[in-house]
Amino acid sequence: MKFHLSINLERTDAATCMSEVQRHTLEMVQLADTNGFETVWAAEHHAIEMTIAPNPFQLLTWWGCNTNNIRLGCGVANAAYWHPINLAGEAALLDLISGGRLELGLGSGAYQREFDRMRPGLKQTDSWEYMQEMLPLVRGLWAGDVEHNGKHWQFPKATSCPKPVQKDVPTWVAARSPITFDYAVANRCNVMTWPLTKDMTEAELYKQRLDDAIAKAEHDFIPTLAMMRHTSVYASEPDREAALKAVRYNLSQFGNLMMKAGDVQNGFPDPVPLEKLDGNAFVDPKMLEENLLFGTPENVIAKLKRYQSLGVDSFIYYASMGLNREQQKRSIQLFIDEVMPEFA
Repeated sequence: MKFHLSINLERTDAATCMSEVQRHTLEMVQLADTNGFETVWAAEHHAIEMTIAPNPFQLLTWWGCNTNNIRLGCGVANAAYWHPINLAGEAALLDLISGGRLELGLGSGAYQREFDRMRPGLKQTDSWEYMQEMLPLVRGLWAGDVEHNGKHWQFPKATSCPKPVQKDVPTWVAARSPITFDYAVANRCNVMTWPLTKDMTEAELYKQRLDDAIAKAEHDFIPTLAMMRHTSVYASEPDREAALKAVRYNLSQFGNLMMKAGDVQNGFPDPVPLEKLDGNAFVDPKMLEENLLFGTPENVIAKLKRYQSLGVDSFIYYASMGLNREQQKRSIQLFIDEVMPEFA
């Protein structure tokens, strides 16, 4: 099993110094680079402080210029927010600057609130059409001249400048629904997925959807399956309690964005008050500790072996959940020192 890191520039309140967040994020990426993580992923989100990522290619270029080996994953660009020529060029420039370390991920977005601002009038549930039109265009633009007259984009003959260094840039699709698994496999893309806070049966469901898509495909390409989970490794009770408190608060903000259940003030989503969350399965502490990659090194190793047995090729360590920066470092160091050697 390979290990990846997903991390955001994140602030939980206005008192948090942005320069400290910047320094911490780079240090986490450098730890991953020097300790055998295969890929680091940068998201794309707009106008929210919990995920400060207006352009994943800028983040990845910054990280690439300060690392040596780790691959640079766009996880993921929201196709509906981009023009194909723009996306193809920015991604290829990252590949050039980094010496061929680009992993390009495309997706359909998550928050309707974000669509209301970035693409007014577009429903998030319809955005998969943009992703499916975008992927072959980007590949075509990387290969040479393309003229396009599609549903969402139209342009005369053009090409990507520059071209990627890699002959075949690994491409990824973020998938949970059967139609997206089918599309990813049919188009020879790797798959990343996220069971959120659900239990192992959700991961098993995604693996079955991938297997079904492979069985339908008219080629022999077998995609890499990467699965992401919130992760916190701890060796003390105070760190355990802090991790659970942080992820519950983060999830209350996330739920606001997903359901538009509250306001977002100056980039900070209002959380649902924690006293209203008690008894809610979505944020039940016992359930979270069981379902997420939380626990002592021994607990985490046992959980990861279940994913490995399921057929997960790469595990994405999701570090960003509002946890104290020093505790984030303790967690990833425990993961490096005591968990990863079991899978070497």
